[in-house]
Amino acid sequence: MKTLIDIQDDLMKELLKESKAKTKKAAVTLAIREYINMRRREKLLSMMGNYDFGYTQEDLEKMRADD
Repeated sequence: MKTLIDIQDDLMKELLKESKAKTKKAAVTLAIREYINMRRREKLLSMMGNYDFGYTQEDLEKMRADD
């Protein structure tokens, strides 16, 4: 999808430097993917400890002891 966006020059220079991308398009694409991955990791981390998967701490300790 073609999109026209206005990006501050200093941000683009820094992005190109840090990403080592050869083109602005590659740098922006990488930045978008990194942002999406970061948000997904944040969502997963926020769910830690909140999911009931059917075992209690005691059940898990018994399973470990059986090995």
